[in-house]
Formats: sequence, C-alpha cells, structure tokens
Amino acid sequence: MPLPDGLAVRGSEVDLDPRHPAFVADPYPYYAALRDIGRVFRWRQLGHRCCARHEDVAALLRDRRFGRQVLHVATRAQLGWPEPEPHLAPFHEFERHSLLELEPPRHTRLRGFVNAAFLPRQVESAAAGVGRLAHELLDRVAAARSCDLVADYAAPLAVGVIADFLGVPRDLGPRLLAWSHDMVAIYQARRDRGIEDRAVAATVEFSACMRGLVAARRRAPADDLLSRLATAVDASGRGLDDGEIVTMGILLLNAGHEATVHALGNGVRAILAEAPGGLAAAAAEPAGHVEEMLRFDAPLHLFTRYALADVEAAGAAFRTGEVVGLLLGAANRDPERFPAPDLFDAGRTPNPHVAFGAGIHACVGAPLARLEMQVALRVLGERLPGLRLAEPPRVKDAWHFRGLEALRVAW
Repeated sequence: MPLPDGLAVRGSEVDLDPRHPAFVADPYPYYAALRDIGRVFRWRQLGHRCCARHEDVAALLRDRRFGRQVLHVATRAQLGWPEPEPHLAPFHEFERHSLLELEPPRHTRLRGFVNAAFLPRQVESAAAGVGRLAHELLDRVAAARSCDLVADYAAPLAVGVIADFLGVPRDLGPRLLAWSHDMVAIYQARRDRGIEDRAVAATVEFSACMRGLVAARRRAPADDLLSRLATAVDASGRGLDDGEIVTMGILLLNAGHEATVHALGNGVRAILAEAPGGLAAAAAEPAGHVEEMLRFDAPLHLFTRYALADVEAAGAAFRTGEVVGLLLGAANRDPERFPAPDLFDAGRTPNPHVAFGAGIHACVGAPLARLEMQVALRVLGERLPGLRLAEPPRVKDAWHFRGLEALRVAW
C-alpha cells in the first residue's frame, strides 16, 4: 500500500512533520503505517525513537527501567545535555515538583497525598454536582438550537468540575483556561520562543494565584482537595510545602480539564459520526461508550520516557538517558489487540486502551474523568436527543494533545 501523504520511511527512520495538515486531521492511517515498520523506529522530527504497537507501549508504560526523569541517575554532563535555558527557569521550577516528572521515592510520597481523593468511592460523591452543572450549561444554549459543544459545554463543564473538586472558585474559570492553554502549549512539536514566553508568564501568574488560595486554606480549611493538601501529613508527620501544593494543584487543574475536554469533544464527534445508535445509545449505556471514546480517539497521543540504564526493551537496545516515545493513539488502534480497531464499538470487551497511561504514572484523575464523561453523555443525550453535527469539526493543530478547535452542533 502507498504511504500516506507526507510520510517517508527509510529503513527504520520515519520522516513525518507532526504538523502536516493531513496527519493532524487524521493520524490513524499514519499510525497503521508506523506499526508496520517494526517495533521501534526513529522519528526524525521528534529526535528520538518511538513505539506504536500496543504490546510494546503497554509494556514500556509499566517498565520501571524507564522513567519520566533521568537526572537522578546521570548528570547533564554524562548525558551530553546543555544547561537549562535561563528564560525557562520559572517553568522548570514548577515542573520540579510535578508528579508527571518525578520518580520514586519522591513520586511515591507525593502521589500518596492525592490517591485517596481519587478513589472511585470518593469520586462518586461528585456525580450529583457534575449533573447539575451539565444541566446548567445546557440551559444556557437550549433555546439557541445550536452551539459549539467544546466551548459551551465540554470546556466549562471540565473546568467547573475540577475547580469544585479542588476548591478553586469557578469564576476563575476563564483565567484558568487561558493559563492552562499557554502552559501545555510548551509541550507541542516545534515550539518557539513566543510559546515558551507565554508558558512562563502563565506559570508565574497561575502559581501566584494558587499560592494565595493555599494560604487561604491554611487559615481556614474547607471540604475540598486543596484544603486536604494544605493540611495533610504523611506517616512520618511531614506535610507538603507550598511549592509542592502549588504544582500539584496546577497539574490537577490542567490535566483535569485539558484531557477531559478533548476526550469529550473527540468522543461526541465520533458518536455522532460513527457509533451505532448515536447519542441515544450513549446516554442509555454511557460507561461502555466512554471507554470506547477514550480508545477510539484518545486525548493524549504521545508520552515520553527516559531509559534509566542501558537496557533492552521492545527488541531494541536503549542507552541511559535515551528517550522513547510511546504513541498511545497508535497503540489504541492496533489490530493485534483490538479487532476492527477503526470501528467504534461501545460493546468492546475487553477494552484495554492506554488512554490514561499505565504503571506508576497512570492518570491519578482517571476515576473522576470517567465519571464526568459518563454524566456529560447521559445528560446530553437526555436533553438533546436530536443532536447532530452542524459543520465539519475543526481539529486543533497540536497533534499529541489531540482535540477539536470547535464542535458545532445543532438540534
């Protein structure tokens, strides 16, 4: 078969601009070609090797010989890395406390402070509030007979839910969205100095806002996660410092809305265009539809890891400090693991997608995201059973944070 437009393969090296319009619009034919190359291939534009098959991606997500940081086992000099650029210092200081960027034992300690809050039985208590907010948002647009489902429903729902869960005022929502968008943009392919400067500015402003909220919770704790983080201690009697709480709060706000917004937008688009039974079936059986939404068009397509030693994995040798890119979106459409992977099948059992990662860095907020998406689907189907696409959806030029610029619908 001919390769998709813009993709060239030379041996085990891939030449593909991750911002190529056809790839951004629909990466799945490209992923099929990448899986055929072999278990490991080098993606020239990313500058490192990648895995695209489910078996390898799932295994490497759990492989403790790979981690999210490597400077605890090797120096910059040993790795041949330059010193960090000074203008990014505030962003690096923020990431220094991030669960996503840490390895045990510090990762274990920090995650222990939030694990209990995201247990399913704790999350289920938020269902009523999620439903109320979903109805409020649809009340605002119902008479208009059309809306942008991303801007008018998915985004304010996701921000409102995680803000309530943390204890952040909902009226900060627009500022939180702006800061979050600027911060996560730094992870995209081919970033420039403007993107970096905006990410740093957002980090500084977001951190200052969170420090104020943390100080207020220390003075007057409430029934929310931020208060628990500000007052909790571990088995040794040690609590979190302000830098750790600020980073954790920002991380939960960013991840808690970015991924959910994209997953809802991508998923509703797929249901309206692809799913048997459409939205009515999704509202009647939201759990299976949510799992298939996450598999079929995941919100995160790339997760990178460092080799923590000279190791062999996925049939290849990796040196200490070498990066491997795990293509979650490709793994979720692997026909070796998912029969008829390009069909939306809400009854797919089992459905071992890797949309939330796996291993010690699996998404801590996955139970809340699942609940939120299930409630959002149910309310949407009950309130707007005649929902249909009003125009072709616009995909964001962000590739590995896959989502929609807009999802115009009518009813």
